[in-house]
Amino acid sequence: MNESPVGKADGEFSLGWRLILASAFGVGFGSIGFVTYSIGAFIDPLGREFGWTRTQVQGAIAFGVGLGGFFAPVVGYMIDRYGGRKIALWGLVGVAVGYLMAGASGGSLGYFYLAYAAVALLGAGSGPVSWTRAVASHFHERRGLALALTLSGTGMAAIFVPPYTVYVVENYGWRVGYMALALLPMIALTLAAFFFFPGQSSPGSAAAVDERTLTGFTLREAVCSYRFWLLLASILTMYIGITGIVPNLIPALTDKGFTPAVAASIQSGYGVSLIIARLGIGWLLDRFWGPGVAAVTLTSPVIACLILMGEPSYATAMLASVLVGAAAGAELDLLAYFAARYFGLRNYGRIYGLLYTGVALGAGLGPISFAYLSQISGSYTASFQVALGLFAFGGFSILFLGRYPQGNVGIDASPT
Repeated sequence: MNESPVGKADGEFSLGWRLILASAFGVGFGSIGFVTYSIGAFIDPLGREFGWTRTQVQGAIAFGVGLGGFFAPVVGYMIDRYGGRKIALWGLVGVAVGYLMAGASGGSLGYFYLAYAAVALLGAGSGPVSWTRAVASHFHERRGLALALTLSGTGMAAIFVPPYTVYVVENYGWRVGYMALALLPMIALTLAAFFFFPGQSSPGSAAAVDERTLTGFTLREAVCSYRFWLLLASILTMYIGITGIVPNLIPALTDKGFTPAVAASIQSGYGVSLIIARLGIGWLLDRFWGPGVAAVTLTSPVIACLILMGEPSYATAMLASVLVGAAAGAELDLLAYFAARYFGLRNYGRIYGLLYTGVALGAGLGPISFAYLSQISGSYTASFQVALGLFAFGGFSILFLGRYPQGNVGIDASPT
């Protein structure tokens, strides 16, 4: 008698929850997870000590996120070929090294950027592609929820990192703040060392891998598909908007009269929303047409931009933060899910890694361009106006992905 889908789903989680736990911490405290969420706490202290502008400090994100994202296709290739465990573990060590370097910064802006480049390059293996590849290979019946739980690690980082960093910086100084950040990937490393065994992505277990997980598009077939470029365009525009707002939210709110601690608490609302939205999106993706779910969620920050262009109260500023968090919570989950559902798992690491360059480019452009716009205009209003248009395009364009390929290449069919 065949096992029911519910029974299969329960079996997947009973065997795979440790993998999800380790992967969630890896995503949250890896090379991409909290660079954006922590930089806001350092903007004013570094400006006071070294005379750096907000734009100059935010420029570190272009190195800390952008370089790592552009290296993601190489990481994806290495994972598909050699397996993800060693690559992910050494990547977490690299993140810690980069933050320790940042804490040793003098007055050289070039060295500061080099430290963030070290976070990106030495820590590239700890990016989302390592963790999502392993989870997508293990889960089939509840892949959407499993990926959502994994990627909720970024929400965990968004809740915890801003107040944690602000507290340490305000009480012990920015140098100790960077040392405190370096501890976080070590926590993830401990969990991953015990629980992260992505056997299905290991070449040594290739014979035991269910043939279903090896179907899908070649890299060339994916790149020649209009869906690839549509996903890339949506990811790019959404991430310019999201990463433009998030690291600038604390300085934008302090400009409007909020204290740094209160502004950090508002930004933490982003993280709570990110987790809730990510789990909700994962549940919905397993039951409804993904692009429709995506369009509703990804356009919600349009309302947030309208709020932030005015003079928000604490409640409305929190609502804006929550709406941006909902979109951010959906975006990475949608990317991982759509990459597997539309293109399959045979070359998931390489395809996902190439799509992730949209995240990298967006995350590199967003913070520095929004900070620059605020610098030349005297406020963040112009930045929020630009973000409004980006969110509208990125959200609605996803509807044109169309129906899933026949046979579900993400599980058991060849590309069609």
